[in-house]
Amino acid sequence: MPVLDFNNEEEVKEYEDFILNHEGTSFMQDLNWGKVKSNWKQEAIYLREDGKIVAAMMLLIQPVPLNSTFIYAPRGPVCDVYDIDLVNRLIKEAEPVAKKYKSYVLKFDPQVIYDEKLDTMYKKAGYKTTGYKPDADDLIQPGHNMVLNIDGKTEEELMKSFAEKTRYNIRLSGRKGVTVRYSRDVEDLKKFYEIYEVTTIRDKIGKRPYDYFERMLEAYDETKLRIYIAEHEGQALAAAIATNIGGELFYVYGASSNEKRNLMPNYAMQMAMIRWGIETGCKTYNFGGVLNLDPNNGLYKFKIGFCREEGLEEYIGEINKVYKPFIYFLYKVGMPMKRKLGRKLRKLNTH
Repeated sequence: MPVLDFNNEEEVKEYEDFILNHEGTSFMQDLNWGKVKSNWKQEAIYLREDGKIVAAMMLLIQPVPLNSTFIYAPRGPVCDVYDIDLVNRLIKEAEPVAKKYKSYVLKFDPQVIYDEKLDTMYKKAGYKTTGYKPDADDLIQPGHNMVLNIDGKTEEELMKSFAEKTRYNIRLSGRKGVTVRYSRDVEDLKKFYEIYEVTTIRDKIGKRPYDYFERMLEAYDETKLRIYIAEHEGQALAAAIATNIGGELFYVYGASSNEKRNLMPNYAMQMAMIRWGIETGCKTYNFGGVLNLDPNNGLYKFKIGFCREEGLEEYIGEINKVYKPFIYFLYKVGMPMKRKLGRKLRKLNTH
């Protein structure tokens, strides 16, 4: 069956093995991500050739008004996205899912560099795309990520590649007595969340509930997820959650307190997570998304100090298989407006 049977252990294992070992995978396509996104329904589809899985996609389904749903495959599909025929055949397998849930669209956003030819190929194949440099509010995931190539690199080699100020801050944090440890302990998850709440208020960003992070801890074992804590004299100053899946170490969530920021705890913490990637043979360390490419923006400056300009990756954006054009049009106009309004309300609530 091309729609994954979650009750078939052998089928699920084969599916997961394909996802985890494909070079184009993402932690968001791991089946466990569906456990984290518990307010969404979950399905998965795949294709076989010569008895082996050659393409797959984990789908999240959410109800929307107008008696419909939308299907989202975060950072999917897992296959050669340049093989349009293969993608078309995979999307065809999603039709029973779309029919079952009365979906108006199937939305996917592969973690592949923007390519005008590829964008054109999908448009010619009948898909709706967000195109070149879409507005951030038009996208679910950030359009740009900062990615550090760590494939076969030593810590010393990577340090030499960092910006001079970044190297200085990493060493400063060590000299000042900042230590970093990792954990799977619930008490450390609570510490992370306390600092995370401080960060959301200070930076005026949306906040996930605590049980969201509890589900992350439950969904992934110790080989795939760690909580990192940067401390000084027993005081937690910064914390992060990182995943290690499919050869990519991903800095998923980070937080920093308002205390002792001059000790540069975030720099020490990043270096500790990068070491995890080196030790486990990861090819890349993904610092996650950046929404503001202004060189004076604090988050941009912090991440680019590790990655330099060549680490800034611009992705293809969202590709949509539309099932109900009128509803798709309504949401294409309405969702960006909703995101902008939410951002404004968060800013007002912090004053």
